[in-house]
Amino acid sequence: MKDISTINSRIYIDNSATTRVSDGAVKAMLPYFTEEFGNPSAIYSYGQDAKIAIDKARHTIAKAIGAMPTEIFFTSGGTESDNWAIHSVAEQKSKAGKHIISTAIEHNAVLKTLKKLEWLGFNVTLLTPDSKGQISPKDLEAAIRPDTILVSIMFANNVMGTILDIQTLAQIAHKHGVLFHTDAVQAAGHIPINVRKLDVDLLSLSGHKFHGPKGVGAIFAKIPRLPLPLITGGGQERGGRSGTENVPGIVGMAHALQECIESQKENSVYLRSLRDRLIEEFLKLEGAYLTGDPIARLPGHASFVFEGIKHSALLINKLNEVGICASSGSACSATSQEASHVLMAMGYSQEMALNSFRVSFSRYNTMQELPFIIEKTKLYIQELRNLKKLQVLY
Repeated sequence: MKDISTINSRIYIDNSATTRVSDGAVKAMLPYFTEEFGNPSAIYSYGQDAKIAIDKARHTIAKAIGAMPTEIFFTSGGTESDNWAIHSVAEQKSKAGKHIISTAIEHNAVLKTLKKLEWLGFNVTLLTPDSKGQISPKDLEAAIRPDTILVSIMFANNVMGTILDIQTLAQIAHKHGVLFHTDAVQAAGHIPINVRKLDVDLLSLSGHKFHGPKGVGAIFAKIPRLPLPLITGGGQERGGRSGTENVPGIVGMAHALQECIESQKENSVYLRSLRDRLIEEFLKLEGAYLTGDPIARLPGHASFVFEGIKHSALLINKLNEVGICASSGSACSATSQEASHVLMAMGYSQEMALNSFRVSFSRYNTMQELPFIIEKTKLYIQELRNLKKLQVLY
């Protein structure tokens, strides 16, 4: 594994927020910024070369998740993919019903899309997770109504790293004739995904979560279900998303995903060794609690709450001063002073939910970084606890 210190002076452990683009992905992208910059919609060979690159990338991504190339549609990222999937089903199925089921621990790309649909007259049921972040199949089945048209449940949670039993949940939805969408943004590239085995109807992913570039993602839509047009215009993406394609981004995303799939078993073993060592050391601290499922967890993901530090942002600011890049949970709300909606849904108090602390490793992290991470985190937690005691006294 490459020592991250050869790349920059920081120790980066926030890979659930975004990842470094791999050298292979950068190399694959570069020609499409320079000598191969043709428009893939052009009929001359220079443009058709770019179209061939997109088609090849579509085949690569389809193979990586067990889909057919005609079931893959490119987007600008996970948020757009989630929006497109949910809005498309809502529009297609609105005459059959206006009830959608999701969970209280979804990313805001799903939750805020559902909130918008509520304004448009849809009914939304949000299922409550258990203490590990899992969704009960019985709760899902009990929530399904005759007018339910869609179930949208994430594959792996971005805040706590819990991997959900999507195959079982999708089976329940289909038993009642309901379509199933999963936000697999955190899962893709990191754990095995086969859309046929899972039997999902729609799946979202995003390139920058698995060492691809930012600003590009994809949606899987099972044949014969085609998503309704998201952006109208020139008719790209089989009429679903018009606009000149992001050729370098698409090529880079496909290359990065293929790299991850090829080394997935090796990387998973390595990342679990980093994760488990960190968890073992942090749980030696008094008032430290692991959040999420201790077993069904993303390989490189460890999340905690610490008693007595008032707000994890203070801890993260201190770590930043010594070059450690960690987070309190979702990168999309990292600057917010609000408690994590995910942890609140799992039953944590608002005070504890404010003390969320997430570490997410990648293959570029090293075992040699762990002692420094552990030492500094423990030191600053104790400092913040001492400071809180002084504030109480005065």
